[in-house]
Amino acid sequence: MKPFPFFFFFFFFFFLSILPFSSSSCSPHSCQLQDPCSSADDCAAGLNCGNCPASGMAGPSCIRAQAVEPTSIVKGLPFNRYTWLVTHNSFSILGEPSYTGVQRVTFYNQDDTVANQLRNGVRGLMLDMYDFDGDVWLCHSFQGQCYNFTAFEPAINTLKEVESFLSANPTEIVTIIIEDYVHAPMGLSKLFTSADLVKYWYPVSEMPTNGKDWPSVTDMVAKNRRLLVFTSDASKEASEGIAYQWKYLLENEPGDPGIVPGTCPNRKESQALNSRYASLFLQNYFPTIPVENEACKENSVGLAQMVDACYKAAGMYLQRSDGRGVFDIQDRINGLALCGCSIISSCQAGAPMGVCKNTGASNRTPAVNGNIYSGYIQLSGSILKSYSGFRAIKLFIMLQLLQLLL
Repeated sequence: MKPFPFFFFFFFFFFLSILPFSSSSCSPHSCQLQDPCSSADDCAAGLNCGNCPASGMAGPSCIRAQAVEPTSIVKGLPFNRYTWLVTHNSFSILGEPSYTGVQRVTFYNQDDTVANQLRNGVRGLMLDMYDFDGDVWLCHSFQGQCYNFTAFEPAINTLKEVESFLSANPTEIVTIIIEDYVHAPMGLSKLFTSADLVKYWYPVSEMPTNGKDWPSVTDMVAKNRRLLVFTSDASKEASEGIAYQWKYLLENEPGDPGIVPGTCPNRKESQALNSRYASLFLQNYFPTIPVENEACKENSVGLAQMVDACYKAAGMYLQRSDGRGVFDIQDRINGLALCGCSIISSCQAGAPMGVCKNTGASNRTPAVNGNIYSGYIQLSGSILKSYSGFRAIKLFIMLQLLQLLL
């Protein structure tokens, strides 16, 4: 039996932090991974300057800030054989100005623009879409409805960022997963048409079912079918040609029930993970109650074990870690899945499975724990840290505050 093709989505959050000053002995842009730094300018390309006291770091050091594009190393495989990074509530950006004229009272999950998320290697976006103010908006909700104090911006603004990225990067593929509260007739179809994204659309009529492989990334790029869109509204597949996510995706249980060591239960909306019902697998890993100060440590210590548990069962602020973090885990998953090597940089084009080049990387996959997520709530112009619980909806985690957010 051939290995079950995994397609992992990771949900990570960008934490805002004030970094203490630390002197650096590196010349500008020369500090390497985990070298001490005082600012991002000290660090080499693809690295940022971050701190993680919870893991025992004495001060800021250079940490990974970009993903390795797996298709640049192992080319031409089916889309579902690769592992991709996805951000939760990609639109919920700290510092995003109010478009309603009302002070926003909601959580923030990201501290970078969608454009920068895509530039840094994110290939999937979780977007909550609602009818609001005569348009489709990105918003957190109150009892399933968008309000002016939870609204972020018209969805077309973010979709135009996606179009700009796809236009400027003709070999990249992006996935959008919509938590769908849009009831206006043909509302989403009109939105994607206005954003000029239909030209990249992967037709739902040709999406593989019953666990079959997707086309190769080479074929998808050649046909310009570089945008996958899924909705949580089952009716939209027939009415607007937007794929109903539970027809094509499997997902593990979110929150505390989903991070019991050695187990990987499926989400109740999902088919069993070993059902071979679908070839795309979405992995959640986060506790129900987040502790922000521990997030960088958790981003760096259980995710690997959880990945292993979910692999067996089948057959999140992104740049916070103590150094390698989620990017390293992605590299290791891709290495093992695509070429049988401990990390994707060891893969060799055309080599048999398990024949790896020596890159100096350890052959042992480290214990890397998943993510404790946290958000921010803005009240009266100030930012307050929150320890509220999370609830995952489809591919993302929805923050809750006294049941304000659903």
